[in-house]
Amino acid sequence: MKIDLPNTNVSKIQRALVRIREEGGAVALGRVLTLIIATGLGREEEAIEAANEASREHPMRVIIVSSNEGDLASPGRLDAQIRVGSDAGASEVIVLRAYGETAIDEEGLVTGLLLPDAPVVAWWPERAPVKPAESALGRIAQRRITDAANQRDPAEAIRALGDSYEPGDTDFAWTRLTLWRNQLAAALDQPPYEPVTAVEVSGASDSPSTLLLAAWLQLRLEVPVTVVTSPRATGSSGIHGVKLVRPSGTIELERSLVNVATLSQPGQPTHQLSLPRRNLRDCLAEELRRLDPDVLFGDVVRYGVQQLSGSSAA
Repeated sequence: MKIDLPNTNVSKIQRALVRIREEGGAVALGRVLTLIIATGLGREEEAIEAANEASREHPMRVIIVSSNEGDLASPGRLDAQIRVGSDAGASEVIVLRAYGETAIDEEGLVTGLLLPDAPVVAWWPERAPVKPAESALGRIAQRRITDAANQRDPAEAIRALGDSYEPGDTDFAWTRLTLWRNQLAAALDQPPYEPVTAVEVSGASDSPSTLLLAAWLQLRLEVPVTVVTSPRATGSSGIHGVKLVRPSGTIELERSLVNVATLSQPGQPTHQLSLPRRNLRDCLAEELRRLDPDVLFGDVVRYGVQQLSGSSAA
């Protein structure tokens, strides 16, 4: 069910939510958090779909703050839409489309709509603030999710996040690494238990995940890491492969197909492993499982990326 509230305000939206609950159309009980999504006008649906799917694991209230950056010429106005039932997964969705000066006060738009005594997560699927923790929405959120892959310069966005990092910050470029990190850790957890002497990480030049994977390996293994990048136009996007050099031979994990990787280890048969590219729903659901700061991500983005200076990761 979708309820449109054109040319409205926060008080009218609150009253509409109360009326919907009283009529039995939606119940806020059981919602575990509020997810705020900041996006551009007309680009809300992909993020809403991901949130609806993730809500089946994390029942929540979703607030979409949709506006066009720098649009102060339009008359100030707030249009809203409330979605419940089959149009909202296991959540309540409140879409706020703000125009003109109304879009300036993002914090004021959402404050009266937050679930009481529930954590707040802010997510910028597209353009993110330079310092997420100091932004209007970031200040009221325990967790702040950005996506460097959607910034103008993904690698520079990761470096900037390292400079501005505050506990609670995270990025989907890191979340997309979970399966890679699990596979590499499992490979190293098998005999022979030899130290890794060198690492090579390859990927597309516009892949921030490639940069973060190399930074994580250098930080954890304390060995030289070489980053080999190729233009996206000449190959697939994202990470292409990893080589871990040890005295007895090289472990290679290479993704030559979209969802399948090949693991080669000295003295062992070659294995085909499932290594799919993670979609928005999977990334969002994983990040919502933890509301405490991701200490490892903080170390990687602040220290590991800096240690890669001088490599070909730029």
